[in-house]
Amino acid sequence: MPLSQTVSIAVVSDVVCPWCFIGKKRIETAIALKPGIPVALRFHPYFLNDWIPREGISREDYLIRKFGSVERYAQIAERVKAAAADEGLVYAPEKISRQPNTTDCHRLILWADKSGNAARMKQRLMDLYFTEGGDLTSSAVLTQAAADVGLDRAEISRLLASEQDVDTVTQQALAAKEAGIDGVPCFIFGGTFAVSGAQSPDYLAGAIERTAAENTKQTAAE
Repeated sequence: MPLSQTVSIAVVSDVVCPWCFIGKKRIETAIALKPGIPVALRFHPYFLNDWIPREGISREDYLIRKFGSVERYAQIAERVKAAAADEGLVYAPEKISRQPNTTDCHRLILWADKSGNAARMKQRLMDLYFTEGGDLTSSAVLTQAAADVGLDRAEISRLLASEQDVDTVTQQALAAKEAGIDGVPCFIFGGTFAVSGAQSPDYLAGAIERTAAENTKQTAAE
């Protein structure tokens, strides 16, 4: 398939959304299921909890406010743990002590994208949060995460201390909601076909194939 027929996939998600954690793995598996179809994967910001202040809040306060109690979420978490394990991921919510505002996380992904490392940056942040219980409100933790994927530590430290690109990611996240996206992950294939939720790899692979076929059809008609 010519490069002009590459299937573009926009992934709208947040790094603290457990189904986005699972969904990222599933879309990557789906891409691997269709090795003959070239794909361009791009990540777009979304604020799952846009009411959380920049400094974050305690995980306990968050769970009480959003789910009514810590115990109530514990029941929900078991289903998420099982789904994550099916994808070879570890979801360990008991390790999480801080619920972050994700503006800075999305800034890191934006900056990493300049060197083609957006996917690695997003994965590192998600692994830190969901598996290791890392504090994503900490500049030191975020700077180390960026260094882990090859970004310049000093440069990232300087940028995080500034307001660089805060407006950019905020506006992009707002645009997603204004476009009608009210649940994540959301996968947009070829700019026209949207799939909401962490669907199975087979389903997502089918969406890739359908989009590729539509691209071929449109090219032939031109």
